[in-house]
Amino acid sequence: MKKILSTSTFLLISTILFCQTVNKTMLRLPDTGETTSYTNTFGEDNDYSINPPFFIYNGDGTITDTVTGLMWQKTDGGEMTIENAVIYCDTLTFAGYTDWRLPNVHEAFSILNHQHANPSLDATVFTTANAEYWWTSDKQANDATKIWVTNSGGGVGNHPKTETVSAGGTKQFHAIAVRGYNSPAVLVNHFTDNGNGTITDNLTNLMWEKIPSISTFTWEQSLTYAENLSLANMSDWRMPNIKELQSICDVGFMNPAINTSYFNISGTKKYWSSTTLPNQTTKAWYWDTQFGITTYDLKTAYDYLICVRTVTSTATIINELVNNLITNVAFPNPFKSTIHLKSKNPSDFYELSNSLGKIIYAGTNIEMHDFTDIPKGIYFLRIVGKTNLTSKIIKE
Repeated sequence: MKKILSTSTFLLISTILFCQTVNKTMLRLPDTGETTSYTNTFGEDNDYSINPPFFIYNGDGTITDTVTGLMWQKTDGGEMTIENAVIYCDTLTFAGYTDWRLPNVHEAFSILNHQHANPSLDATVFTTANAEYWWTSDKQANDATKIWVTNSGGGVGNHPKTETVSAGGTKQFHAIAVRGYNSPAVLVNHFTDNGNGTITDNLTNLMWEKIPSISTFTWEQSLTYAENLSLANMSDWRMPNIKELQSICDVGFMNPAINTSYFNISGTKKYWSSTTLPNQTTKAWYWDTQFGITTYDLKTAYDYLICVRTVTSTATIINELVNNLITNVAFPNPFKSTIHLKSKNPSDFYELSNSLGKIIYAGTNIEMHDFTDIPKGIYFLRIVGKTNLTSKIIKE
């Protein structure tokens, strides 16, 4: 593990690594948005839909991401240097708010939709622009002249700040401002070592292998390996999508760009994700541990794999729902047997699916249906019609 720090800050950083205090600025980690199947082998991105993207236009030039709770500009601020991007966001007064800022790398990556390419921002949500990259507030660990950016192709990486037009370069780097709807929660421990070969990320409620396989696999082989993995008496492991994989990246580290106090990963390796490149379907996204960039490789290449599973608790989701910006469209929430709607239209169609995307009910008379026998847990209620809403509800 190579951490870039001075001798004077060693004790402070060591303390932070021990307690792992971290701000939770996003309620949940969004799904990639990939909905197309590219293989008959089970386990690809399309086979799991956890926290699917759902944005609301607020009618004032702002977009609310209902999964993360973050608010964004619908139209970015345009091309500018990184220095001006920081000033632009920090001094922005827009839609009645003054607490705008430049997003960090994980926040910026969260709004990309990997079913789309060039631009990877959903054009039905955000105003399309000629941006090739979007600035973040994070710098490369050992070189402040390189800034982490997301790109219109769907990736994230570190680039010299001189590449943008305003700094004398030839590429379009834009600034898009973000704000939270309340103060971020502070987690004392970012990661928890469960003592059984697994690590829980308390920011995302994902559980990871502490020691990934030392073997390399093709993309298809990785899907099969992950689906058949049994670890710590749990068998619901899978290959992570590219947003999940990028979420464990720590750009404060290099070679590898991850906290090795918890993960047994060394050196520079490429780790497969379950996400296919939609405009080059023979390729899939991977995470490179040298700096932490995400890019893609031919599916026939042999790369590494780290498996993941979802461990979100019902209590956590209930607390998040209470704080969510969306008014629940169904009640009671949590429910025990039947679901009632706060408002309805005769032409509306309803789908109830579980956290893995499996549809439990589809029809027009959901209030007449008895859900007593379905398992307790997290479900998504989708209303298709004039309202077109998706809401999370809990079965207790």
